[in-house]
Amino acid sequence: MPSEATEKLLKAIDAGEIDISEIDPLAVDGSLAKKADVQTADSAVTREQRRSRRKRAVRARTISVKRMTKRELELGRLLYPETDYYKPKSRAECLGTERPCPYVSCKHHLYLDVSPRTGAIKLNFPDLEVWEMKETCALDVADRGGTTLEDVGAIMNLTRERIRQVEVRALAKLEALQEMEALRDYVDEGPVGKRRLPVINEDDEDDDDNDDEQMDGDELEAI
Repeated sequence: MPSEATEKLLKAIDAGEIDISEIDPLAVDGSLAKKADVQTADSAVTREQRRSRRKRAVRARTISVKRMTKRELELGRLLYPETDYYKPKSRAECLGTERPCPYVSCKHHLYLDVSPRTGAIKLNFPDLEVWEMKETCALDVADRGGTTLEDVGAIMNLTRERIRQVEVRALAKLEALQEMEALRDYVDEGPVGKRRLPVINEDDEDDDDNDDEQMDGDELEAI
């Protein structure tokens, strides 16, 4: 006679709550049946959870900048003098260059970001070389028009929720600069109505910087 756990398992299969292909063939009865790792409708991953996950397993990595003395900087300039090379100076020149874009020092390049406050370098794709990236220029993405938060997250190697937070913060700063009226058509929330944006002040900006540093620290610990 089948156990109570086996009967529940069979009923769930008949009701379509469990995909039989997900059941361990050894977990059929007795104590093994109680330990069967099956996914019911209650434990299934929701659509929102699936959308908020990272598209890539490798997180971004932040490299802290070591403070150097003036003497060390002078020696560095002598040992490794700066060499001038061609770089596009306008968007018109940039459009005609090769892709993937090799100019990682450009502030619009997606390979790395440099903190304007601390100088820390954040590698968005530490497991890829520049020529292996599918998207390298933020301006190219912007020229194609609007896209979803999931797509932006995949391009920048961030979660959908993090992209949403950055979007709200950017719109709030535009609101503080009184430049929001020109963008009102782009911040419609559908049936809910117009999005209400928070007011940014200096204290909030300091908190945002601290949040970014904390997030970078968490990413380093995960690596």
